[in-house]
This record gives sequence, C-alpha cells and structure tokens, in this order.
Amino acid sequence: MKISDFWRNMENEFGPRYSRVLADSMALTELGSLTAAQALDRGIKPKQIWEALCRAQDIPAERWLGVDIEPKQS
Repeated sequence: MKISDFWRNMENEFGPRYSRVLADSMALTELGSLTAAQALDRGIKPKQIWEALCRAQDIPAERWLGVDIEPKQS
C-alpha cells in the first residue's frame, strides 16, 4: 500500500476532516502508542498502520481494502 492509498482509505472511511484529526490524535497500541501520522513519519508501512487503525476502530474486515477505484482510461 502506498501512502496515497492510506490517505484515500482514511478519507473514504472517516471523511476528509476527521481522518486527519484521527491520524494526528489516536494512539495505536499496536504501534507502540504512536499515532498514524507519527508512524508514517517513522517509516512504518502504511498497510500496517491502516490495519492497526481498522482494528482499533472496529472497521469490518470487508472494508479494509477500501473502495474500488475505476481504472484510468488511456
């Protein structure tokens, strides 16, 4: 997962404003009590952070992959 995918999933799941608040304020025990933003800054893989957030927020596993994106037409 790329960082852009992480942020897209965050915005789709939590909304554009709350996703930033959540990433900056929620300490994730799975990640040593780092916030998602701190974890990204320390180089932790976005997928690992996203999955920790999903577990912490009780997001159903079927939504962990995010919404489908239409492929770009060439």
